[in-house]
Amino acid sequence: MLTCWLGLATTGFAQADSLPDDFANPYEVIYNHLNYLQEDNYLPAQSAKSLYRGSRTQKEINNLAIELKQILDGSGNLVRMEDLPKAANYYDSLLKRNRYVITDDFPELYVQKYGDRWLFSEYSVDQIDRLHKQVYPFGTDKLLNILPNLGTTKYLGLHLWQYLGILILLTIGFLVHLIFTVVLRKILFGLLHKYGKIDLANQFLNPVVKPFSLMIIAYLAKILVPVLQLPPFAATNIILLVHALVPLFAAMFFYRLVDILGHYLKRMAERSENTLDDQLVPLVTKVLKVFVVIVGFVAVLRGFKFDIWPILTGLSIGGLAFALAAQDTLKNFFGSLMIFIDRPFQIGDWVTSGDIDGTVEEVGFRSTRVRTFRDSVMYVPNSIISNSMVDNHGKRQYRRFYTRLSITYDTPARLIEVFVKGVEEIVKQHPHTRKDYYNIFLNEYAGSALEVMVYIFFKVPDWNSELRCRQEIMLEVNKLAEHLGVRFAFPTQTLMIEQVPGQKSLTPEYKQSKEEMEAELQAFFNKK
Repeated sequence: MLTCWLGLATTGFAQADSLPDDFANPYEVIYNHLNYLQEDNYLPAQSAKSLYRGSRTQKEINNLAIELKQILDGSGNLVRMEDLPKAANYYDSLLKRNRYVITDDFPELYVQKYGDRWLFSEYSVDQIDRLHKQVYPFGTDKLLNILPNLGTTKYLGLHLWQYLGILILLTIGFLVHLIFTVVLRKILFGLLHKYGKIDLANQFLNPVVKPFSLMIIAYLAKILVPVLQLPPFAATNIILLVHALVPLFAAMFFYRLVDILGHYLKRMAERSENTLDDQLVPLVTKVLKVFVVIVGFVAVLRGFKFDIWPILTGLSIGGLAFALAAQDTLKNFFGSLMIFIDRPFQIGDWVTSGDIDGTVEEVGFRSTRVRTFRDSVMYVPNSIISNSMVDNHGKRQYRRFYTRLSITYDTPARLIEVFVKGVEEIVKQHPHTRKDYYNIFLNEYAGSALEVMVYIFFKVPDWNSELRCRQEIMLEVNKLAEHLGVRFAFPTQTLMIEQVPGQKSLTPEYKQSKEEMEAELQAFFNKK
């Protein structure tokens, strides 16, 4: 057998030596390289004549010629001989050289004119080993030398070792899918149930595991399918398919992963005091999903080696036209971004801005929904809110209450003094008033009354609580006035006759001393 092999090898070299090595154009040099590496016409020495040899041995240059064809086959690049230039002086106008690049996937691989002869360039030959490891990573290039030794008999157009390789690939895919969808899922389900993450396990983990396992299987197929060295047409289409399936399943995986991220962001937003985060989470989730879909779509097109630049160029031109036609929409979009960044208000805040007066209910990408105090709803474009002065009443730490108590002019000074002290005490005893700053003084001589200014603050979260506190203060003041005999004045003019003969004077008599009045005050508060 060894003698026969040596005889065949010697015959092969003799045949190669008798064949031409002077290639007049790119077509001839590429045809020579590919033609003499076919199964029915296998002459590596003749194929190697297409490569710039340099100081390499015949064995080295033969191996490089074989690896070059394996690079083209394993990457799914089918060379169409009818498209190759046949001009002896072919000139690439972009490169400005007598050079022809075989495929856009590998710009390092090109044929070049040396004098009157075309060859694979010296630089291209130097890059073959590196590109070969790139197409066949993780040591799979060694399988190219092992699997073909298992047998050369063909069945239905494929060798026995190719059927064996397909079987191994299917088995690996099945095992990977089994590990991720059954074994690993059970482990993760057990851990999540153990730590009380039942909703996360049931709602999010199950949809994520399947696309992740499919992504891993597609990636393994991407690595192993080139090793099978299938027939050119079938290999090209299958390799393109697995190159597209990897980003497709990856996009499905990350799309589901966004739901898990949105779940955790929602939990974080619920723990924060700012209710604007609750509106931001679904918007961020939608934007991320759109981003994943767009990137995945582009990646799938690139996997099929579809030229996406015309699409991107068309989108850019269309996007410019769309931007000019939708300036207001873009303004509102960026206005919403400013609202989420600056956070001038949050959901539930009472805001005032120009004609806007009400409670914020929702913040979207285009408009903000405000519930007015008439119970109507205002949809305000975000561009208007972001460029306007907004008075956020919900940000108040204290809520001011200012009023004037008008008492009659005939009220004695000592009673006014006691009354003012009583109102001050009411403010101090109320649980929701600000104790470090308030003003309660006899402040003005009005047209028909003496006016006591009451300037106080409530520490309450909302308007309803503020109204309730106002009522409590006012009722206590009224009770105090009734108890002390203080009369509130009416905004009227009265003609008063101090005394009519035979009748009691209308002017009230105050015979108590200040000490007695203070005792009355103390008795009033002791009764509470």
